Amino acid sequence: MILVTGATGTVGRALVGHLAALGAPVRAATRRPDRARLPGGVDVVGADLGEPDSLAAALRGVRKVFLLSDGPDIPRHDAGLAAAAARAGAEAVVKLSSGRAADPDADDPVARWHRAGEQAVQDSGLAWTFLRPMGFMSNTLAWAGTIRAARTVRAPFAAGRVSVIDPADIAAVAARALTEPGHDGRAHLLTGPQALTPGEMTTILADVLGTPLAFTEIPPHAARRALLDHGLRPETADAVMALRAASLEPFAATVTPAVQQLTGRAATPFRAWAERHREQFTEEPGAEPGGEPGGEPGAEPGRG
Repeated sequence: MILVTGATGTVGRALVGHLAALGAPVRAATRRPDRARLPGGVDVVGADLGEPDSLAAALRGVRKVFLLSDGPDIPRHDAGLAAAAARAGAEAVVKLSSGRAADPDADDPVARWHRAGEQAVQDSGLAWTFLRPMGFMSNTLAWAGTIRAARTVRAPFAAGRVSVIDPADIAAVAARALTEPGHDGRAHLLTGPQALTPGEMTTILADVLGTPLAFTEIPPHAARRALLDHGLRPETADAVMALRAASLEPFAATVTPAVQQLTGRAATPFRAWAERHREQFTEEPGAEPGGEPGGEPGAEPGRG
């Protein structure tokens, strides 16, 4: 049995689908199992990394765990899950970490949170694999509102360049790490096929959507205020802004062949991701049944 935490998030949902398609026995952990909408045959259980008592039942009979945690509580949640998994007799943890953890010069909150989480998993004595993605393509969905309302994208740090990755590619790598040998003790730095600035992504989106889009650089203080208005805690908003500022550093533009090497197919270009998600930029969102944080853990509604 493979336990997937954060199973209704961006990566977790795709991973559950991959594992179910492979015929692997999979259990999906979510805070709201009644609203999960996962494939038939998947064992859906209620669990919350912030509530250790909820983990024992979810881990019963589990051999491997996919660990997705988010925000300032990453170190505590990772330590709690790893310890509970070891007590339950699990063998291995595949942790969705952050590309920032791979940068030896990074000392921002997201890098520190994930490094501490990685250390907790290692200290548990379980076999481990760390997946360290750079920026998520899906974070551009935060631009959908201003694209619909004003045909404009507004973002800070216009010169920042990040090798953004399709979350579906991360899920594909995670499925391999959970079902194939050869990944224990390895940390995979996962990126898309090219590093892009916000303006370059805006240009690609304009072409895919078939409408002109303007890009406007906004000052960091305005971007931080928007995060607070969106409901993020100040500590998390500060971490997001530090992460965004890191896009100006050379490491953020690193491109690796890891997706190709680990899955046998090339990493998805941003254009292909945008074409697949075109409707999410053009149609008003309906009521969403709610999921776990799930793009990139530890920052921007999913940025890591």
